[in-house]
Amino acid sequence: MGIRLSVLILAKNEEKNIGDCIKSVLFADEIIVIDDFSTDRTREIAKSLGARVVQHALEGNWGAQQTFAIGEARHDWIYFLDADERVTKGLAAKLTELVEADDRRYAYCHARLNYFWEQPLRHGGWFPDYVVRLLPKAGTYVTGFVHPAFHHDYEEVHLPKDLYIVHYPYRDWNHYLSKLNFYTGLAAEKMHKAGKKASLLDFITHPFWASFRMYVLRGGWRDGRIGFVLAAFHYFYTMAKYVRLYYLDKTNGHVADGKE
Repeated sequence: MGIRLSVLILAKNEEKNIGDCIKSVLFADEIIVIDDFSTDRTREIAKSLGARVVQHALEGNWGAQQTFAIGEARHDWIYFLDADERVTKGLAAKLTELVEADDRRYAYCHARLNYFWEQPLRHGGWFPDYVVRLLPKAGTYVTGFVHPAFHHDYEEVHLPKDLYIVHYPYRDWNHYLSKLNFYTGLAAEKMHKAGKKASLLDFITHPFWASFRMYVLRGGWRDGRIGFVLAAFHYFYTMAKYVRLYYLDKTNGHVADGKE
């Protein structure tokens, strides 16, 4: 009968990632790729590996897309995986064991080990980076445009840290800076909607504290050069977030020639 597990993967133009992603979960009874109308070979590669591909527009709403994916699952247990993630062999064995036990009182969280430039990020707040991924389908739904939140009635259990997925969050520096630009804009808008405002003091104190916490208090220095670089960029990420919040209330219209 199989282990009654549906793996759900959201993807768009992931031809470089989707193959290895799917290969890491071939133990599952069903693999579904929810494709946001990719224009590359994502669909072709996914289908060649036995995945069922369903095209559905993301429209900027990750929570709604994940809830749609849940509706497509045919089995009682669901597991979410991103295209830039890989399930390790140890975790795969544990997931199989948990689904076969079929104890539907629980949802399971596991660690995520991020890699950047082929280096694991084990400090600075990057690890264990627990995420809830395995849970019963019944009554589960997701909300949130960018950082989705799972809603369910199950008790969440954290698996040991050595049972993790590998995550490749950034392809290169262009990808990193693109995400920085995207997420600082969203963060500023979220704070603005919550009625928050920013001042010059926020430009100074929040970035310093965020970088210091990542590099010193959370041990980012232990990751060597990349730990220092990421802590420095986290300073600029935090500063950009508050600067963008400040200027949301400002105008940027044309100033007539000669006006001082």
